[in-house]
Amino acid sequence: MANLTPDELAGTLGEGLLSFPVTHFTDELEFDEPAYREHLQWLSDHPVAGLFAAGGTGEGFSLTPPESDRVVRAAVSAVDGALPVLAPATGSTANAIQQARAAEEAGADGILLMPPYLTEASQAGLVEHVSAICSATSLGVIFYSRANAVLQADALEEACDRNRSLIGFKDGIGSIEEMTRTYARMGDRLVYIGGLPTAEVFALPLLQLGVTTYSSAIFNFVPEFALDFYAAVRAQDQAKVYAMLNAFVIPYTEVRDRRRGYAVSIVKAGMRVVGRSAGPVRPPLTDLTEHEFANLDELVKRIGGADA
Repeated sequence: MANLTPDELAGTLGEGLLSFPVTHFTDELEFDEPAYREHLQWLSDHPVAGLFAAGGTGEGFSLTPPESDRVVRAAVSAVDGALPVLAPATGSTANAIQQARAAEEAGADGILLMPPYLTEASQAGLVEHVSAICSATSLGVIFYSRANAVLQADALEEACDRNRSLIGFKDGIGSIEEMTRTYARMGDRLVYIGGLPTAEVFALPLLQLGVTTYSSAIFNFVPEFALDFYAAVRAQDQAKVYAMLNAFVIPYTEVRDRRRGYAVSIVKAGMRVVGRSAGPVRPPLTDLTEHEFANLDELVKRIGGADA
């Protein structure tokens, strides 16, 4: 059973950095559960507010439903109550319902509701999608607004009115106007999570719009830097935030932007840089070239992260 009520989960997540771990694969692209468990135990030794298993950084889109369930169960077991674990609900409404129920059975604390795949939907349709998943589980649900599932303020308000367990809104769009409308409408009804790739880039300006936390992919391999950066954001220490952006985050994004899909691939490369390899990415993603890996290695060494 989950350890936190939806309201308790929302309060916990909004007060700290969020961990989105990679999923470890063998050279044969099979789930490497022992290595994954060891990584989560290492991450859980650091003070973060929640762990999201099999998310985007965790290549959840590449996992079969049984694999996703296995990853979630491994995460729940590995952290052993040290922090909340949230599981994905993906694909069709029917598939997302099955995953949400499996996550609750596995002992997860919440659900990250991903966009449905390969279809467009009206705002009314998205509200029905959210409501179906919220009705299928007692866990708190966070809606990930991105791609073909951008939930606007009016529809989000309706979804919240209908579903008390809808506790969070993860922004994957980065529209200042839309986020302003959303926060002005909903206020503290939800916890707001920054969900753009390398969310650190957007963290300081979005804080002013009620986005108190974000999904940190770099936490996988430079956790101390990631936590220090988050603390600077929350303290609104503009000088420190921009110094850290210039020292690492911005040049890191320049490597990330060289090829589509590198937002995930570069994180696994970072794991290899610090001697904690998580294996290759699964197709259709591709790993960094050796030249790009060398660029990343230099950046990580610049901030003293290569001895993790």
